[in-house]
Amino acid sequence: MSTDTLNNSTISIRKGTLNDLPAMQKLFTDTIQVICKKDYNQAQRNAWSAGADNEERWMNVIKGQYVLIAETENQIVGFSTLDQGNYIDLLFVHQEYQHQGIASLLYAKMEEEALRHGQKQLTADVSKTARPFFEKAGFQMLKEQTVNVKGVDLTNYKMVKNLTL
Repeated sequence: MSTDTLNNSTISIRKGTLNDLPAMQKLFTDTIQVICKKDYNQAQRNAWSAGADNEERWMNVIKGQYVLIAETENQIVGFSTLDQGNYIDLLFVHQEYQHQGIASLLYAKMEEEALRHGQKQLTADVSKTARPFFEKAGFQMLKEQTVNVKGVDLTNYKMVKNLTL
């Protein structure tokens, strides 16, 4: 689909397939457990990352959403999904590839896709950890929310970005 060079690594971005699901679920879990440590306690991270076990949800993601995979040397290093053409559902980058521009690459492709379909804005429910990234990308916080995941409360933020054609 596309190839970029970041920090001397070649990152290719391609559409996700059913075969990517196990790697996506592992990356989702590992990223939450390691990268989100400073923002969420162990019980919160365990509840959140347990979402990887919801096979039906992940099947719906891969079948019904616009899914992009970032990879280098045949390893998935990030992924993002766009639901309903205007909702960024998932955006995760491998713990060893943080702060290398991968999330920005994936996000730019999501925005391009939304614009291609005439969307006027993007929305996302964003973790404390991801909030600075989304703010830097031009999103505004609409409200702080508390979501209950498996009996555990987590704080996240409803965010929006108006798009210009």
